[in-house]
Amino acid sequence: MIEVYRWKQLERWDAFTIPHLHIAPHLPQKAIGELLAPRHERVDREQWPFDQLQPITIHFGGDISRRKVAPGTDYSLPLFWAMPGDVVLSKIDLKNGAVGVLPEGWDNVVVTSHFKVYTPDVTQIDPRYFRLLLQTQDFKNWLWANRSGADGRTEVKLDVFEALSIPLPPVEQQNDLCDAYAAALHRATQLEQAADAIERAGWQAFETALDVALPPPLPDRPVFVARFKDVERWSHDGILRGAIGNGVAETETATEALGNALLEVRHGCSKGPSKKATSLRVMKISAVTKGRLDLNEHKFIADEPALREQFALKSGDILMCRTNGTLAYVGMSALVDVDIDDMIFPDKVIRVRPDPEKIEPGFLWRLLQVPAVRSQIEAAARTAVGNFAIGGKDIKALKVPLPLPAHQKCLAQALGDAMTDAKSKRTEAATLRQLAWATFETALFTATEEPSA
Repeated sequence: MIEVYRWKQLERWDAFTIPHLHIAPHLPQKAIGELLAPRHERVDREQWPFDQLQPITIHFGGDISRRKVAPGTDYSLPLFWAMPGDVVLSKIDLKNGAVGVLPEGWDNVVVTSHFKVYTPDVTQIDPRYFRLLLQTQDFKNWLWANRSGADGRTEVKLDVFEALSIPLPPVEQQNDLCDAYAAALHRATQLEQAADAIERAGWQAFETALDVALPPPLPDRPVFVARFKDVERWSHDGILRGAIGNGVAETETATEALGNALLEVRHGCSKGPSKKATSLRVMKISAVTKGRLDLNEHKFIADEPALREQFALKSGDILMCRTNGTLAYVGMSALVDVDIDDMIFPDKVIRVRPDPEKIEPGFLWRLLQVPAVRSQIEAAARTAVGNFAIGGKDIKALKVPLPLPAHQKCLAQALGDAMTDAKSKRTEAATLRQLAWATFETALFTATEEPSA
């Protein structure tokens, strides 16, 4: 589609974007300035000390949050009132969609001169509708195209913003659009909450069946005393865990060192990656830190037969993060469920090969993520140069419950079914959110074509 404009119609020369909204032709339009009245009520600082006022932050998605300020803080800039139901925008971030509606029940809210406050004419426009309108892709494109300024301080001028004509269906239709979108979001939230409950129940059943207790909380004490000869590693948490236990309950379920159920524990390839694409990939550490294997997280490495042989990935392998600056990622595991012929693992990852006669791979993968085992991993982690790390000996020394392999498989399957069910509900929720938003946008704007390169 080609659009033609007279030179005098252009406020600025932009070879890629002619700033305008693609409003559906059947909808009436009205300028923003005719729908929003500026509120400019200055706070009397002699009557209102700062500790009784509530400054706010407006995020790019239109959400508003209460800004936390340290005790004794004060603002030197003039402050202005914002009332529940007002439209509030950040001048510098308007180009990114930082426009929100102040929720009901928020008292004594103030903003500086870097913000603009408007009172909407609710006989013409639903404030919820206006907030959603500004988050549509078409409107965000317009905001970005209409920014001006220099030295990294570009912004959308308020007179340009207020002069823009927007789609304005009748208020009743605006309400219906907003209500339908809110109902879809509510249903999506319910699905996500159900998914969380299913996951919690699945993990609880898994841990209960193994008779593993939650690790006792560490004392909130910054000081400990220990003989140097008694310290295997310099770790405050490790020493305390050694003293109070790691949470593996003594029960009828057999508990033993994990190393007795493993065929091999091997560190990864230390050779650096290739700058060019090759026929052999090497995974990034981020491929395992999410608790599942992400094969999209990879680089390339020189394709050598020795590397393929030593660092191969076979079905049933468990990959564990060896070192990371975040303790919660250390020892995080991922399951390899099929042979992978064109990828190896790096030196920051450890490959664990279970003995299938003693421990089922899917069971081990889940077991390594329960709190009772995670606490042992974190207690064993050593610290050096800002990173935490574990080694093969630490993994082999983990004390774990080992029921019969057939029972392990049943437990892993039950937990896997719960996780699949939860994932399905989250996918349904995400689809519902996408469809609801597409319905809102389609009701207001015509389809647009991407500008050609």
